[in-house]
Amino acid sequence: MGKRAFDFLLASFGLLMISPLVLVVSVLIKWDSRGPVFYLQERIGRNSIPFKVFKFRTMHINADKHTAITVGMRDPRITAVGYYLRKFKIDELPQLINVLAGSMSLVGPRPELKKFVDVYTEQQRRVLSVKPGITDMASIQFRNENELLEGKEDPIAFYIKEIMPVKLKLNLEYVSEQSFWRDIKIIALTVMYIFKKD
Repeated sequence: MGKRAFDFLLASFGLLMISPLVLVVSVLIKWDSRGPVFYLQERIGRNSIPFKVFKFRTMHINADKHTAITVGMRDPRITAVGYYLRKFKIDELPQLINVLAGSMSLVGPRPELKKFVDVYTEQQRRVLSVKPGITDMASIQFRNENELLEGKEDPIAFYIKEIMPVKLKLNLEYVSEQSFWRDIKIIALTVMYIFKKD
């Protein structure tokens, strides 16, 4: 089975299975704070083409105007419901829509904001040769990224200098060694770590 067919079938099945959860989460988000249920953000996809990534809204409206990244799980911009959506990665589930649309894959390098892609080296830009994904090894290794950024004087600078190069190294390894079974392993690890107690 090809990667696109696998993505489409699993995303279709996934959306069908989580439809009751989507309804419950939508009600909770609207009850908890003012604003839309979904949050759309422009990211850079395959071949450097921008696209809108879907997420459940976890922050108060216009909170993203302050900075491009969140710092700590108790970032005051994160809503009460948003805290739990982020903790269990439920906020990422709407990206199954991106997978169905073909702008994302289930597994692949996480799509970045343009401001971060702009500082990639020529070698690092190889990660843009494949579709971005909902999960990857970098997401698993840096699942506590928000906590790593907490307390840093300049979180964005720390991210670019310390975290991003490691994530890109892992993503470049994926680009060079991608396979069906590697994708299955990454999906399984992602599910396991979502529920694993640190």
